[in-house]
Amino acid sequence: MKEYILKSDDFLVSQTDEKGIIIFANNDFCKISGYSIEELVGEHHNLVRHNDMPKAAFKDLWSTVKKDKIWSGYVKNSTKNGDFYWVYATVFPKYDPISRKKSYISCRRKASTKEINEAQNIYKTLV
Repeated sequence: MKEYILKSDDFLVSQTDEKGIIIFANNDFCKISGYSIEELVGEHHNLVRHNDMPKAAFKDLWSTVKKDKIWSGYVKNSTKNGDFYWVYATVFPKYDPISRKKSYISCRRKASTKEINEAQNIYKTLV
């Protein structure tokens, strides 16, 4: 298992329904995760969740966005081949007034080494 380090201009975007099922993924997300768009759409976003990530982080994420607020934080994800990558993620709710459905958009950028180290230290204290 090796780390994939994002380039400074990599920008991963995905959209899920209210249950976390992927309904959109951009090219950067596909490229870095190693999954094709066809493999991602229809799957739960936890497909890329790394086992090192504390459940408390995602509990906080979902609790925040379900209150129609924006969540930001550092996330370690897995790739299709078992490697991993770190991102700084911002997740926000989106409400479609026509369909009356809520979805969630996640925008992710490269996290610095310092940010990753700080996140790892915090995550060691969580369950």
